Amino acid sequence: MGLIEDARAGRLTEEMKIVAEEERKSPQFILRGIASGRIVIPRSPYRYTRPVGIGKGLRTKVNASIGTSSDIVDVDMEVAKARTAEENGADTLMELSTGGDFLEIRKRVIEATTLSVGSVPLYQAFIEAIRKYGAGVDMPEDDLFRATEAQAKMGTNFMAIHTGINSICIERLRGQGGRFGGVCSRGGAFMIGWMLHNQKENPLYREFDYLLEILKEHEVTLSLGNGLRAGAVHDSTDRGQIQELIINSELADRAHAAGVQTIVEGPGHIPIDEIEANVRVMKRMTSEKPFYMLGPLVTDIAPGYDHI
Repeated sequence: MGLIEDARAGRLTEEMKIVAEEERKSPQFILRGIASGRIVIPRSPYRYTRPVGIGKGLRTKVNASIGTSSDIVDVDMEVAKARTAEENGADTLMELSTGGDFLEIRKRVIEATTLSVGSVPLYQAFIEAIRKYGAGVDMPEDDLFRATEAQAKMGTNFMAIHTGINSICIERLRGQGGRFGGVCSRGGAFMIGWMLHNQKENPLYREFDYLLEILKEHEVTLSLGNGLRAGAVHDSTDRGQIQELIINSELADRAHAAGVQTIVEGPGHIPIDEIEANVRVMKRMTSEKPFYMLGPLVTDIAPGYDHI
């Protein structure tokens, strides 16, 4: 039984009790937050993870990102990064490798830490398609779900999944005349390229119920990806970003109703005077679900880059 079902039934789990003590909140506060979707505690049936609560009324959490690239594949270095992140107080860890043997890298990293580990299955699916077929646009759509399930079975706790990019979002971008900074999200660019080339809807959006079945079976927390976040402050809070948020807000409700813990991801480059507005709009539209802010970066010194 999942954590949401436990909370809805009024059952206090050990994770809820630990988070309540660390956050100096009552166990009932944590239980109600999980039942309502305002709080998540990522976990996995396949490995021990130090419980950490994320969401309304709790302290802001710090997520450390690591991962190989196509230029440097050094698994020992990624393991060292994971251990360094945990030793220095990171709350969660994102494993974002784009080079090497994805499953072996994630296995080594997961074995090296007790932190909740997140991933982006879409990276694996598209990069393996490039290796096999020569182009990411030739990826069979089933590969997205196979990569998700394979990573879930390894004990991945949460996943950034680009569900909110659909044909409506692309039309919004076209209708506003494009962008100054383009699409800076790697996952967003992969998915939009695939959709336009194949003239198909995003499989992660179209087959969302099937995706939820996979995540629920393996108790993975869904982090609804922000593939249309701005890569330049001139693009901040535009129609594409808001349209994706609308879609993700609706999907977040469906996920929570299905018993899947859910986080909603937020913008990258936005001016400092828009930060509060973005938080308020997101919280209102998602019924105050946890907000994963990808930044924000309030500068265009490095336009297009939001991983710094």
